[in-house]
Amino acid sequence: MTSPAVPDPAGSDTDAGTSLLAPGWTGSPAASATGDRAYLRALLDAEAALTRAQAALGLAPAEAADAVGAAADPAAFDAHSLAERARGGGNPVIPLVADLTRAVGETYGPYVHRGATSQDILDTATMLVAARTLDLLLPDLARTEGALARLAAEHRNTPMPGRTLTQHAVPTVFGLKAAGWRALVLDARDRITAVRDALPVQLGGAAGTLAAFGSYGATDPVALPTAYAGELGLRAPVLPWHTLRTPIADLAGALAVTAGALGKIAVDVLTLSRTEIGEVAEGSGGGSSAMPHKANPVRSTLIAAAARRAPQLAATLYGSLAAEDERPAGAWHAEWEPLRDLLRLTGGAARDAAELAEGLRVRPDVMRAHLGLTHGLIVSERLSAELAPVLGRARAKELLTELAARTYAEERSLGELLADVPELRDLDLADLTDPARYTGAAAALTDRALERR
Repeated sequence: MTSPAVPDPAGSDTDAGTSLLAPGWTGSPAASATGDRAYLRALLDAEAALTRAQAALGLAPAEAADAVGAAADPAAFDAHSLAERARGGGNPVIPLVADLTRAVGETYGPYVHRGATSQDILDTATMLVAARTLDLLLPDLARTEGALARLAAEHRNTPMPGRTLTQHAVPTVFGLKAAGWRALVLDARDRITAVRDALPVQLGGAAGTLAAFGSYGATDPVALPTAYAGELGLRAPVLPWHTLRTPIADLAGALAVTAGALGKIAVDVLTLSRTEIGEVAEGSGGGSSAMPHKANPVRSTLIAAAARRAPQLAATLYGSLAAEDERPAGAWHAEWEPLRDLLRLTGGAARDAAELAEGLRVRPDVMRAHLGLTHGLIVSERLSAELAPVLGRARAKELLTELAARTYAEERSLGELLADVPELRDLDLADLTDPARYTGAAAALTDRALERR
């Protein structure tokens, strides 16, 4: 018997952006942007930029910046070894600095990491990873928004049952539902964009005072974070934020809102694509291992799963706002994995939402047929208003209550029963009981929503 292959101890998800248990983000742009290699690249970029910023301010020779930049090649470093050695000091920056210093060489090695603390580099690298991931996520949100805008415009007059508390309520139009989905995507886009533009570098030294940089010759240490930010395309913070974790909390909130917004679309599609409803369908459903006939709404399922996990991940990041002293023990460390998971989940959900929206199949004929499932009772609200001036409010309510029971008992439509009422013979009952003629301002609201860019 052949023994099974020994797995790579580093795990496939650290390098290839894949995981057996994470189909929602596997293979997405966010997956490759958040893997161990991506983090290693960001850590090295943060170190190289720090030396460049010091060189730009005359605190290091230009040759040192060139040497560190040349040595900061992710291919030259072993992420698995760094991960194992990180246990010694509690974070991967400590062994990375040792390896990078060795790679730079004796002459310029002393300029590696000079004046910084591990948290400066890891926080800055995290902001780089977040920025690079959000830059990949935003185009998927744009694809989703564009597809939903097209659906809303196409179906601004497509009537369907409105549902409240799982039951038919009054008619609406599918265009308004799609426009609502799009509004949520735009809300998410705006939050992601604002957070992306505000992501800051971290630079404060051992306890957030920039003291070491003064010891290395900086006459204005406060200028260094600005130069550092310029090197990396991030924001310069007003203060070091080692224990002022608003940037992480804001990022968590934007990602959780985005996952939830996409989740709303997903759960609606899951409901409307049930076999017994069938008003929409995913463009290409997934198969079943046991039932060949099934075309499961897999994209919606994966998005819904992400939306259910995101709030708990964000909660951990919010909990880390309570970070003691000038640098914390545990609160900072607790952020790393949940934030990466949140970036991956939301990025994967954005990828899946774009595919879902672009391939969604809408079935207006099924929607129209479902408007008749309650034998005309779906327009009872309209009839209450229209019959009150004719019959009086109390009599109209009493009549409609009586006829509602009879529609099911006699298997007759509400319109047919109303036609038997002598006082109503002069009314256009066909119009009054047509669900498609009682969608209110749904089409106008759809148009209004589509004006937002």
